[in-house]
Amino acid sequence: MPEVYRNGKKSITLAEHAGFCFGVKRAVDTARVELAKDGEGPLYCLGELIHNRSVTEELEAMGLRTVSSPSQVPEGSRVLIRAHGEPASAYRELAERGVRVIDATCVFVERIHELARETERRGRRLAIVGDGSHPEVIGILGSSGCALGAADSPEAAAALAEKCADLPVTLAAQTTMTEARFSACAEEFRRRCPDLEIENTICLATRQRQEAAAKLASESDFTVVIGDRGSSNSRKLFDICKEACENTVFVENSADLDLNILRKYNKIGLAASASAPERIIKEVIANMSEGFNKNLQNEEMNEMAAYMDEIEKSLKLPMRGEVVTGTAVIVTPDYVVVNLGCKKDGMMPKEETALEEGVSMTDAFHEGDEIQAKVVKTDDGDGNILLSNKRLQSGEQWEELNSFVDSKETIDVTLVREVKGGVIATYKEVSGFIPMSHLSDHFVEPEKVAEFIGKTLPVKVTKVDLKRNKAVFSHRLFLQEEKAKKIAEIWETLNVGDVVEGKVMRFTDYGAFVDIGGIDGLLHISEISWGKIKHPQEVLTIGQTVQVKILSMNAEKGKISLGMKQNNPEPWSVIGEKYAEGQIIDGKVVQIKDYGAFVELSPGLDGLVHISEIAHKRVNKITDELSIGQTVKAKILEIDTERRRISLSIKACIDPNAEPAPAEETETTEA
Repeated sequence: MPEVYRNGKKSITLAEHAGFCFGVKRAVDTARVELAKDGEGPLYCLGELIHNRSVTEELEAMGLRTVSSPSQVPEGSRVLIRAHGEPASAYRELAERGVRVIDATCVFVERIHELARETERRGRRLAIVGDGSHPEVIGILGSSGCALGAADSPEAAAALAEKCADLPVTLAAQTTMTEARFSACAEEFRRRCPDLEIENTICLATRQRQEAAAKLASESDFTVVIGDRGSSNSRKLFDICKEACENTVFVENSADLDLNILRKYNKIGLAASASAPERIIKEVIANMSEGFNKNLQNEEMNEMAAYMDEIEKSLKLPMRGEVVTGTAVIVTPDYVVVNLGCKKDGMMPKEETALEEGVSMTDAFHEGDEIQAKVVKTDDGDGNILLSNKRLQSGEQWEELNSFVDSKETIDVTLVREVKGGVIATYKEVSGFIPMSHLSDHFVEPEKVAEFIGKTLPVKVTKVDLKRNKAVFSHRLFLQEEKAKKIAEIWETLNVGDVVEGKVMRFTDYGAFVDIGGIDGLLHISEISWGKIKHPQEVLTIGQTVQVKILSMNAEKGKISLGMKQNNPEPWSVIGEKYAEGQIIDGKVVQIKDYGAFVELSPGLDGLVHISEIAHKRVNKITDELSIGQTVKAKILEIDTERRRISLSIKACIDPNAEPAPAEETETTEA
């Protein structure tokens, strides 16, 4: 189901399947894992890993180096193949240069590569509906020798089909192509190529994303599409939404969105391309929500007079302490009966009136007079509401409230009653209105408003109408002001290098966010432990209290970087205190290569057991002897602190006579 964020009468609906697709997420996760490895050297990538500048800059800061061709990758280094894939020629050149390839080609793209190779084996020719300059299409066309070319419009498809009308043609699609464009281009091939096979290779995630975005846009007043301007799938998603909703805009991040545009729309749809990270999606939603709050406050101020009249008409019996206004219907020497517009009349006895000396009730009051009074009791024993204007000193109090609008002073009010759209609150002898959106700094469910009744809350006075004796209060503004003060105080007390206590609040694939007293700091995965971890939850749990060190602070952007591993010495700096050559250790196998296995002595210290040091017998395949996670005993052969290398031997801890002799080879004959 789509995620819906509500604020008053406005809503933001996030389309299903928004953000990173499987292929992009896998490529980004692979890059982060590789970049976190110690001693592996630089990681190169052929072209931008993802068409999103924010993510690209983050990975570059971690050490990713982007190159445009295999010739730019140094011999013997390692290279990451992005989700778009690469042509066969790129793999051959990398192999010739001795480069280790880490292949993150999307599985849907790889299937098209296999389709291309199969098409060539069958003696057919391959055509692609897609952008011929896009890296994915370049990789597909270069994966076999049967490619005819690519076309991304019906006109281009007609021209390409004319050239190969007499050939057996297999037609496929770029994975991010729209269904409508693929169908239109396929029809041009159908008309011209008698021997035609059509393979719809648009990936499932793309179809789902486009269908969900189109449906959401058609149901929205205004649609926002998040993506990178250099991204093909982002542009296609925008075109789809624009066709379904004329009021559609394209943004790369929250800074691109003009919040003033949102004022006249209530139903906002939000779609995000496959290259849009979750962080940017959340920032856009947060900024729109904040814009809603500002716009909502302005609307409330302009419409509140009419709105309060409607609310007052719907009131039932007033509560004790509430100030009410009614019409005198009966005046006697001892009391005045007041029509309050509800099922009970008000009764104001002589002793509850503020009469001047020598003035009688019939002199002071007349039938038809408007009377303002305070509710003393909701039932005087005879079924009436007991009123008092003697206790009502509203004039001075209304002036006092009005002064608080400019002074921004905080006052305490008591919430006495729930009404349509909010609650009635009293300040001394006068009443005001708190809109639902101003009860808290977060959304309050309608069914939970009753929990606020009877409470005394600090508020800001946002509007006072002295002519109509009406006021509007906001608890939300008070909370926001207090939060801003608290955050400012916290920033002043923190310094780079401080070790502070924090609470783990949430995880991401690249780290954990830790609350350090009201501010969240990022504890990057590479700063959690001296050892290698794949996800923060391997070491941390939500709600856990941890000691963290402040590594950097950016008050302008409100960002703090934290470290936890710095609370312990860097393992190599104290290795001599714990380990020595000749020592027997217990370690865990953490990595297996063709030439040996890496064993973790302690977090941040790995030693290599060469294949020749695993057993006394000949070992052909290391996985036959060892497995990841296995605990082994090993002898430290050498500690090279300068090169940061530890050589280990498992066989030095094994009695050669205890190992089974290798099985003798026997001749086999075929039946």
